[in-house]
Amino acid sequence: MNSGDFVYIEYVGKIKESGEIFDLTRKDVAKKENIYNEEIKYGPVPIIVDADFVMTGLNEALKEMNVGEKKNFEIKPEKAFGERNTELVKLIPEARFKEQDMDATPGSFVTINKLKGRILSVDGGRVKVDFNHPLAGKTLEYEIEIVSKIEDQTEKVKALIYYFTSIPKEDLEVKIMEKLAEIEFKKQFNMMREVKEMIAKNIVKWIKPVEKVKFIDVFGSE
Repeated sequence: MNSGDFVYIEYVGKIKESGEIFDLTRKDVAKKENIYNEEIKYGPVPIIVDADFVMTGLNEALKEMNVGEKKNFEIKPEKAFGERNTELVKLIPEARFKEQDMDATPGSFVTINKLKGRILSVDGGRVKVDFNHPLAGKTLEYEIEIVSKIEDQTEKVKALIYYFTSIPKEDLEVKIMEKLAEIEFKKQFNMMREVKEMIAKNIVKWIKPVEKVKFIDVFGSE
């Protein structure tokens, strides 16, 4: 694969040390391992090579693969979620949690100053919180397949929208007219302006010759 290629991939990601699956797209594997969740949308996901849609190690592996190819490989921490940083383990007064009606229970996750962390312990009025990514310091094992490559420009736009919002392409109407991409939603979706800006930014960067993006919301009786 080359930089800028749009592809659909299937994968299973495991922690090497324990063999625990932490992320996957394959429904059959989820059911086999008894981790199937009805609320999760399984199936191939779209990514753009070199667009920071996936971790560095995964992106590098994709660049060495072809459509239809399957591959098993390891990703070291430095090319996954980084090494653990002891400076990201903080002691916070328990009173601060009580002031905000937050339950300081070991093992639970909290968000403080826009940082997500896991409570390690509560002792002597102090709460130890680990703000490292849960997979920091872990070597990962991946089984990955490049299912298909997206060539059509309108399908690339739909894939980008699905990546950021999980809105299926069946609910979109996309037209590309010279340098303008026009996106119409067939159903009503509450999409924040920031999300639309992110989608538009990536469309303009990765889908040529588009320079402007127009979103259309249609209202009326069904």
